[in-house]
Amino acid sequence: MIQISGSDLKNLDKRYRTTLINSLSGIRQVALVGTMDRNRQSNLSIINSVTHLGAEPSLFGYISRPHTVERHTLENILETNYYTFNFVTQNFIKNAHQSSARYPKNKSEFKECGFQEEIFENQFVFVKEASVKMGMKFLEKITIKQNKTDLVVGEIQNVFIEPSRLEKDGFVNLDNTLMNSGLDTYYVPEKIAKLSYAKPNSEPQFLIY
Repeated sequence: MIQISGSDLKNLDKRYRTTLINSLSGIRQVALVGTMDRNRQSNLSIINSVTHLGAEPSLFGYISRPHTVERHTLENILETNYYTFNFVTQNFIKNAHQSSARYPKNKSEFKECGFQEEIFENQFVFVKEASVKMGMKFLEKITIKQNKTDLVVGEIQNVFIEPSRLEKDGFVNLDNTLMNSGLDTYYVPEKIAKLSYAKPNSEPQFLIY
């Protein structure tokens, strides 16, 4: 077992340390965040920090890097209050990864990365190719004091799911949707089992559908 102490971490090469820490949190869902500004200039960015915060109300959050430079996604959200989360399959791995490039504000990542815009209710811009999509309304931004990152909290306004992914109990099957670890390594999930509700003194049972 390799041990790396807190003091060791501080002395590591910056790029090595960043790669190490980013990958320690494991495999996470990739989401493409779609936004528009007041002039309907669209923006698309890839993130892997979407977090479920509660089902009633239906809240999700994600982490935005420190707003010390231009952050088009965050700035558009604060300007309009609306944004989208879009999950795509591994067929779009290169397109999704390319959306992390630093394009100028007047360039839309939708076009530059080969995705089609899908406008809904004149407020939401979705990725047409996505298999699961959530339209979000911004609620609050919470700044983490220690590193100045922001937790962006929003409430679901609408959800679009491919019929084959929605199971009879309401479970959304994300098989083959893009996930990643760190900044550049990608995976796809595969459901291996579904178990009964856990209770004390009772062994979980495999559920078959």
